[in-house]
Amino acid sequence: MLKKSTVKRTTIILDEDERKYIDSLIQDGKEQGLKPLISKMLDVYRSMMIYDWKYPGEYYCGISRIAFLNIEFIEILLKHVPDDHWREVGKETGNVAKVSMDASLNMDTTDREKWAEVFKRLRVQGLGDFYLRDKYIILKAPFINNGEFLCGFLEGLLQQKLEPRTSSAPFVFELVE
Repeated sequence: MLKKSTVKRTTIILDEDERKYIDSLIQDGKEQGLKPLISKMLDVYRSMMIYDWKYPGEYYCGISRIAFLNIEFIEILLKHVPDDHWREVGKETGNVAKVSMDASLNMDTTDREKWAEVFKRLRVQGLGDFYLRDKYIILKAPFINNGEFLCGFLEGLLQQKLEPRTSSAPFVFELVE
């Protein structure tokens, strides 16, 4: 006989300001309702390992410290990297991400079968929307708008030779076998 799963009801007591804020998100159409908002919050909490965060300002995701930076900060740093070094700098950062994902999440970024999980992780971290289509990796809405750097980043992360096929977003990188 199959055991029937039960749904548990939970009551949360919110401060008046918290409830007004949630109601405004729903009323403004930014959130569909309380349940989807709580589900989204729990997904972010889990995927970003917020349970390891120490407040204020010390955020970790496994072995890696996380900082919230605006894109202008990153662009200024990249502006001072000579053009012919972008790909190499990208590879180094990709290698760092590879080690972090392996050590923190037990995620083998070199296993093509796991790339959907790797790409989801990159999306959760705000780097963009990555898709695998046949022999191409497509990157929509990239956080960093530098194709050579991103190509190197993916090469370091995935340990896979790539060839850029576009010079602006959406970026397309061909897997070189």
